[in-house]
Amino acid sequence: MINRLDKVFESRVRLGIMAVLVVNRWVDHGTLKELLDVTDGNLAGHLSVLERAGYVESRKRFVGKRPNTSYRSTSVGAKAFRTHIDAIGRLIDPRPRP
Repeated sequence: MINRLDKVFESRVRLGIMAVLVVNRWVDHGTLKELLDVTDGNLAGHLSVLERAGYVESRKRFVGKRPNTSYRSTSVGAKAFRTHIDAIGRLIDPRPRP
């Protein structure tokens, strides 16, 4: 069971990012920063790790005259996150699931 845990999600911040992104289409940087109570630099570093893993993608655009970066989970990222969460569940309760 422990082999199904994904090292990318060992950080509580990356786990939090994915928890937010798998249930929302696009979430902007400011909203993620506020929800997770992290600094811009800390969030950017964790998002970079998730992007390199192919779990998150970004979209840069302007809202009015202000730059806005939003993120969403990729299908690969959502699947990896669900597999990770399921593995944690199986560690807590190893009984077979339907």
